[in-house]
Amino acid sequence: MMNKTALGAVDYGIITIVIMITLYMGLRYAKNQTSTHSFFSARGRVPSWAIGISLLATLISSVTFLGYPSEGYTSNWILLVQGLMVPIVLLVSIWFIVPMYRKVIGLSTYEYFEKRFGSFARYYSSIAFVLRQFSGMGTVLYLLAVALSSMTGANTFFVIACTGAVIITINLLGGLEAVIWLDVFQGFMLFLSGVICLVLIFFAVDGGPKQIWNIAEAHHRTGFGPYTMDFKNLTFIVVAINGLFYGIQKYGTDQTVVQRYLTAKTNKGAIGASLLGILLTVPVWALFMFIGTALFAYYTQEPLPSTINANGVFPYFIMTELPTGVVGFVLAAMISAAICSLSADLNSLAAVGVEDYYKKIKPGKSDRTYLKSSRWIVVFSGVMTIALGFVYAYLGSEGILGVIFTLYAIFSGGIVGIFLLGLFSSRANEKGVNIAIITCILFTAYALLTSTEIGVGTEKHILLDLGKFNFTHHKLMLGVYSHILVMVIGYLASLFFPKPTINENLLYSGWLKIKREEKQNRKNEQVLKTDHKNYQEVK
Repeated sequence: MMNKTALGAVDYGIITIVIMITLYMGLRYAKNQTSTHSFFSARGRVPSWAIGISLLATLISSVTFLGYPSEGYTSNWILLVQGLMVPIVLLVSIWFIVPMYRKVIGLSTYEYFEKRFGSFARYYSSIAFVLRQFSGMGTVLYLLAVALSSMTGANTFFVIACTGAVIITINLLGGLEAVIWLDVFQGFMLFLSGVICLVLIFFAVDGGPKQIWNIAEAHHRTGFGPYTMDFKNLTFIVVAINGLFYGIQKYGTDQTVVQRYLTAKTNKGAIGASLLGILLTVPVWALFMFIGTALFAYYTQEPLPSTINANGVFPYFIMTELPTGVVGFVLAAMISAAICSLSADLNSLAAVGVEDYYKKIKPGKSDRTYLKSSRWIVVFSGVMTIALGFVYAYLGSEGILGVIFTLYAIFSGGIVGIFLLGLFSSRANEKGVNIAIITCILFTAYALLTSTEIGVGTEKHILLDLGKFNFTHHKLMLGVYSHILVMVIGYLASLFFPKPTINENLLYSGWLKIKREEKQNRKNEQVLKTDHKNYQEVK
């Protein structure tokens, strides 16, 4: 073992260069940010392949960098199932979701919800997005800071503040265009760093990849089970069903992703970018999960300090086993992953802030005014994210995250249900869906209160103990049930109110009608060409 626990000058140099490149990206595209359209959608200046890689980088952060190896080290690959379900959803739905959004909304995803079901549905879904973004961004900053602090000795608060400042600067200067091109740079760095780490572990383990597999299999670190029909525990069926709904929510209702659809020049380009992004994302998730599996095999052969927990195994390996230069490159990739993911989140938050709220409060203002407000929202959101990171670091525990995620779950359940009702049911209407949303909030609150324990040690107790009426299924099923509840209640409640008049562009059936008309037009054109050709030959 190398037992190297300090960074060298080369490592610091590589990290500095990467941060300078990151800031340069903001300056490089600053001159193009002259309107809200260019600030949030880059006016179609970005090629589809870059948007696809940007989608990859947006979905990959330091949480992936640290979380997936941790899961692979402690368990099998069951949590990878959620990601594996996403391509199934995408390949079925992307063909009509992308053209629909590009046709019916200006910038905010949640404009669709309002056009279909009114303002309550729009604000419910957009508030859910805002809550999720802030809780997730605070988590990313906190985990990055803790990891870098343990690996380099840097002050946790200093890391949070510096990373946050860089993210705010990039967004203020370069907008989404800078974020996308930075994502391209980061995407290559992340994938390359993962491959380097995995190859080095292969060489470090006595017996190589074959022995890694044998050790992992012998200790139940392979596979995606258990495969029982059990909804109370973490099983394959639970993660698979949750993954289907996660895929719809992420690629059908998430502003960060939908904003990429709007950035492409054409519908075909947007669809291609989406397919490229997810087809790259799944292998990266698998790569980092298998790094954890390989680390488990390695540390069955080598002693691991008892003070190192599962979350610290990969950082410990990086600092003690990788050569100088490689350590700097991997840490730079980790920092860059966090910056890119958070930059995309920050830009999307500003887009929602302007489109869903500021324009409603201050309608009819000039685009220059809205652009200025966009930048103020970026600063405010960035400072809030830094503050959340400080709170997590001050508490010294991830316990506070449970509170944030609980609040998000209460007010964001059923988003997919609303979206699917809007897309596939012409009978569903505003009043029916509003009843469903309120029912969903009440159900989610009940499920969380009757399944969440508080307290320390043996003094833990359920927040609301209703005995045999407590919610006992796995928390991942909570999201599934909330979406189904909204669809069922929303449709049934709608039957008590008049059938709405709907713009057919908001429905899947409308998309099918357009496709049939396009097909018929092409057929008619072909017939006309054939008739003209025959006429010319006869003539």
